[in-house]
Amino acid sequence: MANDLQILKDHEITYNDYKTFLQKHKKIIVEDTELEIGGYKEIKNLQPGVFELETTTVWSFPKRGTWATHSLNAKYRGNWAPQVARNLILRYSKEGDTILDAFCGSGTTLIEAKLTKRKGIGVDINEDAVMLTRDRLDFSTLHNGFLEQKTYVGDARKLDFINAESVDLIATHPPYASIISYTKNANHNEEGDLSKMHSVEEFCNEMKKVSNEFFRVLKPGKYCAILIGDTRRHKHQVPISFRLLRVFLDSGFILKESIVKVQHNTKTAGLWAKKSVENNFLLLMHEHLFVFRKPDINEDTTDFIESAKW
Repeated sequence: MANDLQILKDHEITYNDYKTFLQKHKKIIVEDTELEIGGYKEIKNLQPGVFELETTTVWSFPKRGTWATHSLNAKYRGNWAPQVARNLILRYSKEGDTILDAFCGSGTTLIEAKLTKRKGIGVDINEDAVMLTRDRLDFSTLHNGFLEQKTYVGDARKLDFINAESVDLIATHPPYASIISYTKNANHNEEGDLSKMHSVEEFCNEMKKVSNEFFRVLKPGKYCAILIGDTRRHKHQVPISFRLLRVFLDSGFILKESIVKVQHNTKTAGLWAKKSVENNFLLLMHEHLFVFRKPDINEDTTDFIESAKW
């Protein structure tokens, strides 16, 4: 599909690239889902009607936000609710800051960065997903005053096109455990797609490269938020989230918060409900949202390191 542009990995996708793409494509396919692009209706609500920051370590959003272009992404499997992105952005950054989502998917984080007067950098290994993100960001002609949102086809393990200590907040939701294959129907960059890795050990080893890059590009004293879930194999829970927690701590990050994010309306919950009773296991209906902080320059982290040992 995206072969027409002959875009290489680590190549920026500009607004003009997106417009060229639209001349031949009116939809993209991610995993097994078709998503329309280039023809949405007038935006009725650019901002949420009522929004309050979460104040506890349990976040639950039974109804996903539908302001701006978020409603168009309801069919995109595995993306996080805009309420998650908005909470993170408002709590851990300020206007004018640069927000990075290195697994940008359908663009939720960048939409929120744009709406909250932040600059955004979106990266995804799937070129079609990057085109979808550009599409969902295409409401600048309706409203002025937004800051720039840059998008790249790239690999989160190698962010050479981002300068060291140039990012104010990282907010992202990596794929995991081959649950959803985000490059299943893509034409580019399937090699290295972390969503295809069935081995938890292999996934964590590759995420170590990601965490090292995140540590490099993030400014000292700033925050990195990762939403990750667990899986189940042979009727036993596989704690991918806690394995990943250890990976980020080993990269030098300090844990600021550990949040439980309740899952709602998952595609497979109904399919597994009966089997969970018959085979004696519980459905996984939550994810872990870890908020890390990069230590300040010359900050004494001895107490943090000692308390994190396990």
